[in-house]
Amino acid sequence: MKRNPVSNIFLIAALILLTLSSCNSNVIYTDEAVMPDMTWNLFNTPEFRFPVSDTTKNTNVFFTIRTGSQYPFRNIFLFVTTSSPDGRYVTDTLEYEVADEKGNRLGKGFGDIHELKLTYRKNVFFPVRGTYIFKIQHGMRNADLKGIYDVGMRVEKYVQ
Repeated sequence: MKRNPVSNIFLIAALILLTLSSCNSNVIYTDEAVMPDMTWNLFNTPEFRFPVSDTTKNTNVFFTIRTGSQYPFRNIFLFVTTSSPDGRYVTDTLEYEVADEKGNRLGKGFGDIHELKLTYRKNVFFPVRGTYIFKIQHGMRNADLKGIYDVGMRVEKYVQ
């Protein structure tokens, strides 16, 4: 039986994705919010719900952001509000570099898209069982941030 070249490409892509996902067994949670028209509006506040059942394991919490060449700044400010299952709230103001002083994009990528893995908290544990909610709002002067493809959250096992 002769295979269609297009189906071969899909088979190879599926195998690569399967291999990559099995290589990173430290990931506990990952999710992303895609920005319409590659623009992050100030009032678009992605919300990530992280369920916690084990309160004894330490974790690392990261945010991910994919930017393109239309993103006009070297940095990004984020307002992150975390609420715990027992009703406590914490809001942090964070600043991350997106490009170096020469304008070269940081992170992994090729072509127009670069993905940054931004450290939020390392070696942290969640003391209460239930769902923790993370809301992320950008804190830049422009209400519409062009060149933002998506924003995500990732929780990994803490490894010394």
